[in-house]
Amino acid sequence: MSRTSCYDWHVAHNGRMVDFAGWQMPVQYTSIIEEHQAVRNMAGLFDIAHMGRIAFSGTDVCSFLDSLLTNDINKLKPGDVRYSLVTNEAGGILDDVLVYRYDDDYQLVVNASNRTKILDWLTQHQSQFEVGIDDLTTATFMLAIQGPESLDILQPLVDCDLATMKYYSCTSTEITGLEARVSRTGYTGEDGFEVTVAADSGRELWASLLESGQGAGLLPCGLGARDTLRLEAAMPLYGHELHEEIDPLTAGLSFAVKLNAGNFIGKDALVKVKEQGPQKKRVGIELEGRRVARGSVELFSNQDKTIGIVTSGTFSPTLEKPIGMAYVQPDYAAVGTKLEADLRGKRIATEVVPLPFYKRG
Repeated sequence: MSRTSCYDWHVAHNGRMVDFAGWQMPVQYTSIIEEHQAVRNMAGLFDIAHMGRIAFSGTDVCSFLDSLLTNDINKLKPGDVRYSLVTNEAGGILDDVLVYRYDDDYQLVVNASNRTKILDWLTQHQSQFEVGIDDLTTATFMLAIQGPESLDILQPLVDCDLATMKYYSCTSTEITGLEARVSRTGYTGEDGFEVTVAADSGRELWASLLESGQGAGLLPCGLGARDTLRLEAAMPLYGHELHEEIDPLTAGLSFAVKLNAGNFIGKDALVKVKEQGPQKKRVGIELEGRRVARGSVELFSNQDKTIGIVTSGTFSPTLEKPIGMAYVQPDYAAVGTKLEADLRGKRIATEVVPLPFYKRG
């Protein structure tokens, strides 16, 4: 089991630790609902050091990444961050990633469960390019501060003007004298920032932020709240909405696929999907009552025909109702379509609703 720089702090502060992709991570401290509401109304602090961080150097970095990623890497300017997908030859999703363009290098942040797979994929296709690949995951620490108070909490500690940063931008700076990289990104549907420092500075940074946020309602948050927050914001999760049997267009991620840009692996397959149209669509659903449809629950039409499957489900703390995402046949994807979810043999009335479920004002 791998441990982040803040593992001892999590244990000492009653973090409920679980195995997540080979890392000991806190799933919650108090309750998922309390931590969820802190992020929606004030701010929450997340240890996300389990995420993979990979740096690239060399004269061919841009063309190398353009050959593997679905987004247009050539258009990135220093300070830009872009969401992208890594696809196989059949167009299936190997991972969804964030690409960061700094003055001197590019970086990827990849899902913890896919770090080894993506590193292998990168090295398999490295030989034709003048590019260096450096896995920085264990040498660095990453956290996220999310919520409407996050800017005011982080700003006093940072040697740059955070208010001037656009959403999905990044910069190199100092935080309490520590060399850091900061991006205005997150996985909660709220405004916020993600910060990377050297691994041996992780606990110092964590403590500094908690002290700065004492009067603003900042709470440490675990993976449980991170999941309910991202689901309300309709952000797909690898292993649920995304996997190697799903392509980005079917997953509703066409904004991150530039078919007129680089000749990336999987492009030809995605061109065919676009021409023929996806065979299923990702939709939002709401269930009647309070029971939740978790992943793998089957969905039925009123003709008792299986038309889809749930990929993620939870009881929304913000909306106070059961919500979920699912893949359904295109004829049943329209908002307002009435379906039924099979929960252990009992059919529960379900309706297709717009995504996202929640969008900040």
